[in-house]
Amino acid sequence: MVIFESLIASRSLGLKPEMHILSRLGSMIAPLLGIYLAFKIGDMFIRETFVYLTEFNTASVMFTIEVLFGVIIPLRMLLSTKVLKSPLFLFIASSLVVFGVLINRINNFVVAYTPPYSTDSYFPSFGEISVTLGFVAMLVLAYRFVVINFPVISLPGKTSAQKTKYTIRGIK
Repeated sequence: MVIFESLIASRSLGLKPEMHILSRLGSMIAPLLGIYLAFKIGDMFIRETFVYLTEFNTASVMFTIEVLFGVIIPLRMLLSTKVLKSPLFLFIASSLVVFGVLINRINNFVVAYTPPYSTDSYFPSFGEISVTLGFVAMLVLAYRFVVINFPVISLPGKTSAQKTKYTIRGIK
């Protein structure tokens, strides 16, 4: 998420991405994704739930999408030095990891969730979805306000006194 957010913020604010930091961070994510994948598969074998993957239903398809696009593909991408040095490819890999986490949450709380004493499956109401999207929008606006109005992002080659008075796209 840090790589994802940093690359979006850099692009949005017209700054050059800090690839020397993001590349090192990206190289640390690959082993963590490998450990996560090992635990996820190990858990399936311990609980013997892998047999449900042979069924063609929403839960098995969503699980396959989560593991394939949210873990395996970004894991392979982040093992490549070409990906770690390219802002575009690093953004794609980090986006896939964020997508995988999102799909995991959807799988756990919507697809596979069955409330006790209920005959229907659960789906969030319009109000719940609206509140969630509203909070995300509020966080993005608050982040932009803070970054534009306070010296949060340092600019290379500037002294600390100059950093407090930098402009981003003409906004002081």
